[in-house]
Amino acid sequence: MTTLTAPSDGAKSPDGKLHRSLGLWQLTLLGVSTQIGSGWLFAVLSSASVAGPAAVLSWIIGAVLFIIVSLTWIELGTLFPRSGGIVRYPALSHGAFAGWVTGWGYWIGTVCLPAVEAQAVLTYLGGRYPHLQLVRIDSGTTVLDWPAGILGGIALLLMFFVLNLFGVRLLAKVNTWVTVWKVVVPVATFILLFSAFKGSNFHAHGGFLPTGPGGIVHALAIGGIAFGYLGSRQVLDYGGEARNPRRDIPLAVIGSILIPMVIYLGLQIGFLGALDWQDAGLVPGDWAGLTSSDWASSPLFSALGAAGFGSFATVLLIDAAVSPAGNGWVTLGSAARASYAFGVDAYAPAPLAKVNRYGIPWISLITALVVSALFLLPFPSWYQLVSVVSAGLVLSYLMGSAILPVLRRTAPDLPSTWRLPAIRLWAPTGYAAGLFIVYAAGFSALVQLLIITFAGLAVYGAYTSVRSGWVRRGTGWTLSTAFLVAWIVVTVRGGWFMHIGGAQRPDGWDFPWYMGAMVATVALFLAALRAASTAEGRRHLDAGVWLIATLLAVLTVSHYGAFGPLATPPLGEPYDLLAVVALALVSYQWAVRSGFRTEQLDRALAEECPAPPNRPAADMVNPHSGG
Repeated sequence: MTTLTAPSDGAKSPDGKLHRSLGLWQLTLLGVSTQIGSGWLFAVLSSASVAGPAAVLSWIIGAVLFIIVSLTWIELGTLFPRSGGIVRYPALSHGAFAGWVTGWGYWIGTVCLPAVEAQAVLTYLGGRYPHLQLVRIDSGTTVLDWPAGILGGIALLLMFFVLNLFGVRLLAKVNTWVTVWKVVVPVATFILLFSAFKGSNFHAHGGFLPTGPGGIVHALAIGGIAFGYLGSRQVLDYGGEARNPRRDIPLAVIGSILIPMVIYLGLQIGFLGALDWQDAGLVPGDWAGLTSSDWASSPLFSALGAAGFGSFATVLLIDAAVSPAGNGWVTLGSAARASYAFGVDAYAPAPLAKVNRYGIPWISLITALVVSALFLLPFPSWYQLVSVVSAGLVLSYLMGSAILPVLRRTAPDLPSTWRLPAIRLWAPTGYAAGLFIVYAAGFSALVQLLIITFAGLAVYGAYTSVRSGWVRRGTGWTLSTAFLVAWIVVTVRGGWFMHIGGAQRPDGWDFPWYMGAMVATVALFLAALRAASTAEGRRHLDAGVWLIATLLAVLTVSHYGAFGPLATPPLGEPYDLLAVVALALVSYQWAVRSGFRTEQLDRALAEECPAPPNRPAADMVNPHSGG
């Protein structure tokens, strides 16, 4: 068993090098700012295209679901305030393997976000000034064009990078003023749109529920609503830099959901009421046509212009650059902290944890910049990338509901300033809500996410398990290389990966063959890695198998459910949702039972309560083992 040596002084831990300079107001604004980015510019049209007027209900339901999902994370954030905490917490309860899978999926989702915001800026500008050749239409979807659009996106990412490089205090000061602007402009926008309100849009064109109850659910993810609420996680990502995390994190998380909810509701109602079907080039009632309409590249700008507020529409155009950019530089910093967490917890090379004199993990920041730029190429459309990002980030969110019950069992004496009541109710409910949102992202987004997430298993086998001493280097590299080659072959033959429009290529495998190949490839790799591992390595693998099984199961339900590619799905509504709830309850019980007292938990406890110089660190942690 590999022994981790706990630091004798909390200040000597990597988190001690970060600057704790963020107060309650700044933490809340970090969460609010990242939710009023590109989401408010596009999500009102995207969600209306899926649910029609019922998108109003989707925003309310989305806020409730995210508050429920966040409850366990609030307690975790007050117990262990850590930068990049969402990446680091799973290892405390379920070990390195589950920590790697969720951390990798979260990092992929987070590192995509700056690219999403850069796309939003250029899509709005490109729709208003077509001569710039920033965007083009491909298969009915607005995508970034080459070279102006792609290179413009990279230039914006470089601007985000520079702002992050010189410290979190500078970032917070700039973000405070930008967030005030980002709140004032949307509020003024929906007030103006109310003056052009047409009540008939809410009942005359297919009624209030033109796509049925399923539209309300689907709008949560594919319509951009889940994406709009994901910014509350920024509070946890910057937790290691908060001055008083145990007091401020709970208030900041809840506030960063409720404030955007009020703004988004006003915008959604205002947009629906001001929708001019003729100006958008659509037949009245063609809700699905909104994403390929004349309004698709600049929805609110077009709505204001049609309502007679062309002068204010210019202000909105300025905000179309400011709002996503303000989100982009915060999320690039968040992606850097997720990379930093990988370096701290030995999931990736240690240099990722290095910080500069401003307290910024600069190597991680460079890594986030490069990878984010790559996502401008295969996913050049905001409408395509947002559902993948939403699924990836919500996937990591649901882990909190499994982590907290395990920590209460394995370390029952943990001090807490905020303790979630009725955990036996809220933890499984939060888990089901999180899995529900992941499912609602749709099959295309899920399959993209799982292809990328499972490819990361090769890194776990070749680096993490080898560095931990659980697998010999030659064996780990050989198994991981063979798995990655097989995974690429299966992915290419499947025909779903990075295909514009989200459809399968005509020559792709039928789903049963594709799913069988996916399951076989992953299962054989994990079985071989387990056989080659030490007893401790097997323990970590065994504690995370439930997560792999859950992801493959929800992908199967997604394909045959109402949000899959089949014209007549065998699991139509509401049977698909019942299947997801049943899957969530089984998965939750499996997840909680799989947790154990990890070395990462002992180390975290030693950092929070460092031992006196002459007293062993082991005496400072609870001796009971829940494994």
